[in-house]
Amino acid sequence: MQRWFFLEDRKRSKHKPPKKPSVKKLETMAETLTQQWVFTVAAPGAGPKEKVFITGSIPELGEWDYKKLVVLEHQEGSNLWSKAVTIPNTCDVLYRYGIGIINADNNDIVIRSWETSLKPRILKESVLVPYTDTYGEYDGKPSPVTTGWLTTQTLLQFKFVNNPLKLKTRLSEKPMQIKVTPVKLSFENEAQVDETSLSTDTMDTETPSWILVEVSTLSNDPSLCLPKPQEQFGREYKPNDVFIVNITVPDAKALAYLIDFYSYSSRASSEDPPCHVGYTYVLPNMFKPSEGVLELPVTCNVKHRPLGTINIEYLLVNSMSENLNTFEVSYAKYWDPNWTGLEVGHRGLGASFKTKEGNAIRENTIASLKKAAASGADLLEFDVQLSKDMVPVIYHDFHVCISMKRKKEVEFAEMLELPVKDLTLEHLQKLKVYHLVEGRNHEILFFDEDLEEHQPFPTLEHTLKSIDEHVGFNVELKWTMELKDGTFELNNPFDMNTYVDKVLEVVLKHAGERRIVFSCFNPDICTMVRMKQNKYPVMFLTVGITEKYEPYRDPRCSSIPAAVQSAVSTDILGIVVHTEDLLRDPTQVKLATDAGLVIFCWGDDNNDKNTIKKLKTMGLHAVIYDKLDQYTTKEVKESIFLMEARESQRELMRLATVENLPLSGASSQTATAAGTATTPYLDLLNVRKIINDNSTATSLESLACSIDLRDEASDKNLKRSRDIIAAIDTESQLKEQVNTFKGIFPVDECSKARRKKSRND
Repeated sequence: MQRWFFLEDRKRSKHKPPKKPSVKKLETMAETLTQQWVFTVAAPGAGPKEKVFITGSIPELGEWDYKKLVVLEHQEGSNLWSKAVTIPNTCDVLYRYGIGIINADNNDIVIRSWETSLKPRILKESVLVPYTDTYGEYDGKPSPVTTGWLTTQTLLQFKFVNNPLKLKTRLSEKPMQIKVTPVKLSFENEAQVDETSLSTDTMDTETPSWILVEVSTLSNDPSLCLPKPQEQFGREYKPNDVFIVNITVPDAKALAYLIDFYSYSSRASSEDPPCHVGYTYVLPNMFKPSEGVLELPVTCNVKHRPLGTINIEYLLVNSMSENLNTFEVSYAKYWDPNWTGLEVGHRGLGASFKTKEGNAIRENTIASLKKAAASGADLLEFDVQLSKDMVPVIYHDFHVCISMKRKKEVEFAEMLELPVKDLTLEHLQKLKVYHLVEGRNHEILFFDEDLEEHQPFPTLEHTLKSIDEHVGFNVELKWTMELKDGTFELNNPFDMNTYVDKVLEVVLKHAGERRIVFSCFNPDICTMVRMKQNKYPVMFLTVGITEKYEPYRDPRCSSIPAAVQSAVSTDILGIVVHTEDLLRDPTQVKLATDAGLVIFCWGDDNNDKNTIKKLKTMGLHAVIYDKLDQYTTKEVKESIFLMEARESQRELMRLATVENLPLSGASSQTATAAGTATTPYLDLLNVRKIINDNSTATSLESLACSIDLRDEASDKNLKRSRDIIAAIDTESQLKEQVNTFKGIFPVDECSKARRKKSRND
């Protein structure tokens, strides 16, 4: 039968699946997205047992995590360190160098120092030839290098203060040298004589390199204040000295500590070593809490009889259990030269219980802090304590008065005075709580129980979330101090490590990009905060010489010079001094600044507009005072950080306009020719974020590192472009450009490359 042509089956074309790329092609694509780059740095200051490491913004460099540091290899016969690392070709790479010592037992790195410039080093995507960096230098200029912090280690600090050494008469007048040696509590190997000591009974192996012993003496000589490695026979100790020994160890309670005493014979020549007078031991089971005092016998080295006693104060600083510190940015030793004469709201708008003319708003409340911020405060100062359930709360006094009656039926005879630390957060916020002044004077000063933001004891976390982020915080850690008469401001406090950890955890998790400054009257707390975290600066509060307050027993708190010496020794940002002491001798401002310290001041004398102006002319970096809404000397009532943020945002938008403004005629040709040269570096990610957010809030970290003008050609090009857009000079006009910018900026190249790679896979 004949088949109809129009009924014939048409041949179906076979489906051909796409060919999978060959292994060779995939390798070629991977090579295109990445490359091998040799990082090289000259580190002339690295010690014989130290290693140089690198960390950075990409996974291959650890993403700023101290657990993922890349250790460089030393080039024999030179001070160069290098390492080949696979890096992406699709984006710039940010990085920093550091120096540390590797613990051979667990491979942890003890961070000795690291580069802390706000703007890290940058390897531009366009750079093709490797180069050599210099540790502590960037673009031919010195770059900040800061000492490290405790990652997994423990700091044991011995303090010899207030004439602790009591020896027999024939030895009491002789100058002594003190040396501290960590001793392993292990007898597995045969003991060997420690050659660094002349003690005949000292049997110990060499101290591992990752166990560090450094000493400092608080003195007018800055070189003695800085911690330095301990010498063979220790350091000389004189009566009334403040002698500090810092020992960094993996576990302080796994070692004993031998303390040797040496003295030079009156008949010895200049080349003779000192005589070994005596010794004592500190055993690990003697350490109870984070701090304490040990009274130990000093034993004669020859006859093994008692020679006297020594009182040793100790401090144990543990690392934080949670990894909240990174190498990304540090403000610990950073202070902008333009930040002078800042105005700091004391307890918000001011103390409200010192005098009958106290503020109308209760101190240390959200309402008081907000009012001070609205009045133009650059920083807000407040006090932080822990409730019984370990929640950081804002309150000044160690004690409160409570009544078990209903809120509107108070009988002052039944008022109970209790420590804040003995009440839970629920108790503090739900019970009717009175200030000590109200309870003792039987007079209620505030009737604000129905106003939520006027209630005492706001949590630190809630405060961080409630106040404008452009207002900085001066967080004072409230800790008990021993007075000269031997009494304490508060008995049986929390463990010091626990207290500091709880406060730091909240700040490191919730501060965002807010400027934070920690301060405390207790120098040991300052040491803890400095060693436990690497991001925020610490300042030592001091009372100095005054009759208004009871003096403290710790000699580091006795005067402004002593505070300067302590701050230098602890490697913190600066000091906060009592204005009364400062007005008595204004030259002490120069004493602090010459030591490289930032200086604030506090006190009742500050509550006067003329005094505030005088203090600013004296060069104070900040003045802390009450009633900021009345005494402020500012013409524009805004935080300096908000003004900087607004100016930086305006500059970013101007630069964005320069990059994308269409030109015509000769101007267009000029811009095209200039475009072949190096253009100003602009952090497009931050610009995109600003445009998308469409707000005045700008990352404070990006303010310091967003713009990098590379060379003079770039500056000239930028100036020409700015002349073109001179008419665009107000924020309203700049915002009109926002919609055009959204279609101009490309997506992040690193993200784009990763998506492309995942599709190919």
